[in-house]
Amino acid sequence: MKTQIITLESHDDLISVRDKFSWAKTPRILIVWPKYEKVVLRLLDLKILQRHADSLGAQLGLVTRRANVRRDAESLGIPVFKSTVAAQRNLWPDSAPRSRRIPKAPRRDLRRIRDHVYRNEAPWRTSLPGRVIAFTVGVIAVLTVAGLFVPHVSLTLFPESQTQSVVIPLAASQSVDSVSVTGAIPARELSVTVEAQQSLAVTSAISVPKSRSQGIAQFRNLGQTEVKIRAGTVVSTGDKPPVKFATLYDALLEPGLDQIVDVPIEALQSGASGNIDGESISIVEGPLGLSVSVANLNPITGGADSRVTGATEADRDKLRTTVMEILLRDAEVNLLAQIAPADLLLADTLEVLKVAEESFDPAAGQPGKSLTLTMQVEFSARYVSADDLDQLTSAALDTSMPEGFMPNGAANLKTLTKPSTDEFGVTHFELEVTRNLLRQVDTLQVYSIVRGRQLKTVKDELASSLSLRDDPVIELVPRWWPWLPLIPFNISMEIK
Repeated sequence: MKTQIITLESHDDLISVRDKFSWAKTPRILIVWPKYEKVVLRLLDLKILQRHADSLGAQLGLVTRRANVRRDAESLGIPVFKSTVAAQRNLWPDSAPRSRRIPKAPRRDLRRIRDHVYRNEAPWRTSLPGRVIAFTVGVIAVLTVAGLFVPHVSLTLFPESQTQSVVIPLAASQSVDSVSVTGAIPARELSVTVEAQQSLAVTSAISVPKSRSQGIAQFRNLGQTEVKIRAGTVVSTGDKPPVKFATLYDALLEPGLDQIVDVPIEALQSGASGNIDGESISIVEGPLGLSVSVANLNPITGGADSRVTGATEADRDKLRTTVMEILLRDAEVNLLAQIAPADLLLADTLEVLKVAEESFDPAAGQPGKSLTLTMQVEFSARYVSADDLDQLTSAALDTSMPEGFMPNGAANLKTLTKPSTDEFGVTHFELEVTRNLLRQVDTLQVYSIVRGRQLKTVKDELASSLSLRDDPVIELVPRWWPWLPLIPFNISMEIK
């Protein structure tokens, strides 16, 4: 018997295999499962292919060595062969007969069952007047619900206002821990370190040492032993401050009482300050002063000064004052940055804690046409916190607030007198506090006036019932709706 052989490939699936069945014109269709190709056909797919072959009037068979495929085919009654030759030589088992489903005869009592389940409507519901009346009632109900929930009104009231003002004498001190109604308020301390550098053009003339004075010092032996005087031995005058000199060479003082030796000396500092009169040197510094005495029989001269452009002490004081002013301004700015904007800095308490650095360039006594000063100074100051001020001012304002009014917005603070600190560290000043007050509005009264009323009558009744400084503003949505909402949560109220 003729057999159509279909060899599966790796890309085949249920749809492609069914399409290949459509080309078969033989009573047998043999599917050859490839040995090394992976074809995925499930048990359900094999059942579908078997039914499709039956619809074509053909019998389906398989050639495969895969155990799982053989097991699925045998469960469906599909013959399985080892090769195509065996499939063509061997007999195929007959296909199991397929049972056909015979439809049941239609029931003849369906109309009676339908009439029993679905009862007829009432006559008034099927009549035209009844339907018109029901529709009208439904429309009225929808409009009623819309009238209750859809309209929304925004009401803005402008009640009577007045300005409240009070002057409070304050005493800020670090020894106060809490705010007092008498005006005592804590003062908190903070510090900051600032640095500045400033230069000054110099036109003054100063004396600069030019040469050192020189002369002869006579040493006298006070004992019987030989004394060696080394170079660099320091001798000085008895003045305050003393003028000091140093020997230039080594010298040997012969043994014996009142033996003398002359030694050249030179001033330790340059300038005319080293020029002294005779008989001015009398002190030998160090242990050598116990063995010898010294004196200059003649004046010591040769020290000279020269006049050059350089900064005087007045120039340094002037530059120091300028730099200190800059540092004070910078310190105040930095201190203000450390506190809150509403805090009050007591500028009267700003003072210098410590001068960390002060250096002039050039140094004192050095020539130069420009003088530069670098200073680093630590400052301290006290301030009053905004919370303490608010606590004190709120208490003072609330005690003098007229009855029937309420605060509107924050209070404004203004210092009337400049803060002044006494010898006890207490800073005194006067503070003016002002705030705006609005007359209290009874919201329940407003709701009772507004709810369900016509728009044209509400404004007049609000103006006559409340103490307002301006006409109320009423915005109704939708605008064409003649009545205000009846439900309170559809009424929004704002007081300005």
